[in-house]
Amino acid sequence: MATVTISVHGRSYPVACDDGEEEHLLSLAETLNARIAELAETVGPVGEARLLLMAGLLLSDEAQIQAERLAALEAEVEALRAGGSAETRARVEHSEEAIAIVLESAARRIEDLVQRVG
Repeated sequence: MATVTISVHGRSYPVACDDGEEEHLLSLAETLNARIAELAETVGPVGEARLLLMAGLLLSDEAQIQAERLAALEAEVEALRAGGSAETRARVEHSEEAIAIVLESAARRIEDLVQRVG
């Protein structure tokens, strides 16, 4: 188990993490620290606990929005896999009909060639 010292709002905190996760944890701390710095400029002097709470709430809100977007995209992908939109289904049907016409025409030509040769 590794220990990383992160800095948030001018304070250092030792934090344990799994081996190999150090860079990821430092990146997360940088994101949190940046959000806290933005909040400190916006709301002015408030307690550190309040800044941490507000940053946590904002980051949680962003995570929830992204989760909702991901769920919507996954639903859209599933709908496309299940047949897609009416327009997509119509294009697929049209393409299938065009392919069938080409295959029928090729089959007739092959039959004509077979009769001529035979």
